[in-house]
Formats: sequence, structure tokens, C-alpha cells
Amino acid sequence: MPGMPGDALTVSELVRLAAARLEASGSGSPRLDAELLLGQALGTDRIGVLAHAGAPVGTGALEVFEALLVRRERGEPVAYIRGFREFHGLAFGTDARALIPRPETELLVDAALAEVVRRLTTAPRPPGTPALRVADVGTGTGAIAVSLIVGLRRRKMDEAALVIAVDSSEDALQLARENAVGHGVADRIVFVAADLFPHHVEPTYALVCANLPYVPTAELEQLAPELAFEPRQALDGGPDGLDVVRRLLERLPEALAPDGIALLEIGADQGEAIVREVSARLPGWRCTVAPDLAGRARLARIERHA
Repeated sequence: MPGMPGDALTVSELVRLAAARLEASGSGSPRLDAELLLGQALGTDRIGVLAHAGAPVGTGALEVFEALLVRRERGEPVAYIRGFREFHGLAFGTDARALIPRPETELLVDAALAEVVRRLTTAPRPPGTPALRVADVGTGTGAIAVSLIVGLRRRKMDEAALVIAVDSSEDALQLARENAVGHGVADRIVFVAADLFPHHVEPTYALVCANLPYVPTAELEQLAPELAFEPRQALDGGPDGLDVVRRLLERLPEALAPDGIALLEIGADQGEAIVREVSARLPGWRCTVAPDLAGRARLARIERHA
């Protein structure tokens, strides 16, 4: 293994040496990356790596680990190397077909789940009532759609809701389907290839969720090198990061039910801008912005005034 001694290395020694290599290659989380990749090579998880720090690592696993390290040194995201990413307590298949789910987006899922549960529990739903329709616009891996239905299924409410997962990329939609099947919720999700919404939106949606591209074009080159491996169209939001969001706002009047709401993930510095855009493009509508755990603007809630 280049850059490492060859005899009876222990788990902790491998992690230390690999972390040094990854730090030199520019990783922002070298030790964590090393632990995750070693776990992959050993067929365990990070907890298993930490729990067996003194165990020797065999030649076969060492060779696999070296190959994984080389990929990470070249900048490939750990989620692509491992083939999955944890999100909202679930494991999602990840590859270059779609953007890797981020922890920040869990705030959107939590808000969407709370809104759907509120709607399903505050008013009687006689037998035969149509399912509450939710749009997941720009579904990517399907993380939002799948997490929402899984959350509802745990509450025995999934039969009362239907998610329409929309993406302009057929490749991303296929990945989302795979994740929905893997979690056993494909029966409550409809996958649609379209730009934002199907051309004719009928019937409308009680809730629209969207994690659209919001990174300003000029900032893309300043981001971490690993983002170059992810689909650019899933990141590039135009000159100020809000080009795709503006197009969504223009279509909300036809897409949302009269009492519907939209939940949009935004950039940390876009709180004031999204409020201005809603005011300018949707007169009479209301937009409030919620912070993430770090106190940064993250989630825009958009609704018509009653």
C-alpha cells in the first residue's frame, strides 16, 4: 500500500496514516473520511472501526482500502465511493446521477412532515377522500419524497398522502425510483419527468417541496473540489442563485391549491432576497424564512394570505 507500511497494520494505525494522506489531498474531514472508507473496506460501519481500533487488517481489505483512498484523494465524494448517504435516519443510494443529500435538507423534510400530519389530523377525512397531494420538485435521489412517506408510514398515515416526485433528469428519477423501492414506499410516490411541474398542473398540490439549485454561478468554482463530481445543473442557480427559484415562483399560482403552501430550501444569504422575490412576483402572498440549527436562513415558507 503506497505511503503505508505493509506488515500487520491495525485499524487505528491505518486511520491515522490515511487521515494524513487525505488531509494533504485537501479533504475537509480527513479522519472521518478515513474511518468511513476503512469501514467500507472491512464490511462494517464507522462504529465498528472505532470499536476495533487495535485489530489487524488483512491484505485483502488493505488493498480495497487503498483503492478507496485513491478515489478520495482525487476528490470523489465519500458518498459516491460508498454508494450511499445517510439522510433523515435512512440510507439512500448515491451516485453521479444526482446531488448528494445534505443534512440541511432534513429541516425541509421535518417541516413538510409536520405540515402533512397537521392537515391529515385537524379535519375529518371521510372514506373516499382523495389523497393529499405533495410535489417534490427536483427530487434528485428522492430523499425528500421517500423520507416523507416513510415518516407518514410510521404514523400509519401514508395511505392518505401521495407524493409526485418531479425531476428534469431521467437518470435522477431512476435513482429516486431505486431508493423508493429499496425503502418499500414506491407505491405512494409517482415519478414524473418534467421541468419543475408537468405542463398542465391538475389537480393542484396541497404542499410543494423544493430543493432547487441555489448556488450563484460565480461561486461554483470556489466550492469544495468534490462538488465537481456532482451534477452541475443541480447546483447552478444562475448569477444570484435564484434563477430556478424565480421560475418556480411564477408557477406556484397554478400549482398550489388555494390553501396550499410551498417549502423551499435556500442559501444562507438568500433570506431577504426570497422575501423580496415573493413580494414582487406573488402580490398578496406571504413568505417567512426559518433558520437552520446554525441560525442561518435555510427554509422559505410561501403561502397565499387567507
